[in-house]
Amino acid sequence: MRYTNKEILKIAFPVLASLLMEHLIGLTDTAYLGRVGKVELGASALAGVFYLLVYMLGFGFSVGVQVMIARRNGEGNYKEIGGIFMQGVSFLLLLALVLCLSSIYFSPYILGMLIESDAVYQATLSYLNWRVLGFFFSFIAVMYRAFYIGTTHTKMLTANSVVMVLTNVVLNYILIFGKLGFPALGIAGAAIASVLAEATSVIFFTLYTWKKIDWKKYEMFTFPGVDWKLLKQILSISVWVMVQNGITFSAWFIFFVSVEHLGEDELAITNVVRSISSFMFMFISAFGSTCSSLISNLIGAGESAQVTSLCRKMVKLCYCFVLPIGLLLAAFPELPLRIYTDDLELVARSVPSLWVMLSSYLIGVPAYIVFFSVSGTGNTQVAFKLELVSVFVYTLYILYVVMYLRADIAVCWTTEHVYDLMLLSAIWYLWKGNWRLKKI
Repeated sequence: MRYTNKEILKIAFPVLASLLMEHLIGLTDTAYLGRVGKVELGASALAGVFYLLVYMLGFGFSVGVQVMIARRNGEGNYKEIGGIFMQGVSFLLLLALVLCLSSIYFSPYILGMLIESDAVYQATLSYLNWRVLGFFFSFIAVMYRAFYIGTTHTKMLTANSVVMVLTNVVLNYILIFGKLGFPALGIAGAAIASVLAEATSVIFFTLYTWKKIDWKKYEMFTFPGVDWKLLKQILSISVWVMVQNGITFSAWFIFFVSVEHLGEDELAITNVVRSISSFMFMFISAFGSTCSSLISNLIGAGESAQVTSLCRKMVKLCYCFVLPIGLLLAAFPELPLRIYTDDLELVARSVPSLWVMLSSYLIGVPAYIVFFSVSGTGNTQVAFKLELVSVFVYTLYILYVVMYLRADIAVCWTTEHVYDLMLLSAIWYLWKGNWRLKKI
């Protein structure tokens, strides 16, 4: 079984389109809040990363589910897929309840100790108090995403994302600025809009699956009870990704908190650059997720020998998108920056940071594609160890450059280069080949 470029792109494009559409949610939040004020622009960065820190625990669990679904799909054991999906949904709903209540109770204390500006602190809490309600919907959505990517039926992800983005854009405009008779809620309005958009996404996912997918083939939507053996099997893969994501985003949160101590302007710049970086990362995430799923399908079909060649092909295809876009953004930096703010001084100060961030993707493309591939082999414990070392070095560098040296914000963004260089160690694991013995 050899995947051609055309077959890969056919699977990857809907994933990419869905991720780009979802990125528009963050972009519109940032763009709208940039018109409200610098405090709201900076606070949305801290709140967004804090939310992602918790959200990625659920997303990490879904990665394990996706690997298992892809393996069963490759084996042709379709009827086991529905059981994996339903067990995952039940577990994530319970996790959403725990995380939502914990966030509401603990976040004021945690953020109060870390954030220096009282205005930023109050705005961050205003966003999070509403945003955490989205865990219930976003966790179900990531399970549907795991099902569609794992079975390589990715086309509908685009349609779902379009529905979610349109809902968010309209509600953002209404709730942030107070249109159509609604009060102007500012940063809280952005959070409420995102939650309602995620709820709409779950409804769309469910209706589409019920009407368009042969769900009986996969034995979907039947829940005989908790299958502890199956949950344990899923968690044996997922737990390492969950902890890994938690550690990764903790380090990223440390970066944003450290930048906040440099000043409100520096935090606002970092939020704008982060949003553009997230746009670039969507391409890596799409090709990386596709590569992970296809690798699991290959191993399930007994075609392990094709894994390394698939990785090389994925890196080349990803570069074909990332390099031209990166060069355009670097050549005309003020155009994307003006989307987020009308403050010309802030735009000018953001340009060097943007250039530094863009250069990190020269290393980031192969680093992340190979790292995603390690998870696709099912050996998520190894991926966790690689990530742990990378984050440790990354965090030390943050504390030195940002907190100790208090360097210019553009220099602070070289942290991305350090992190990407550490992730390149995943190449060694794929070359060594012990992953071929992993059974899931």
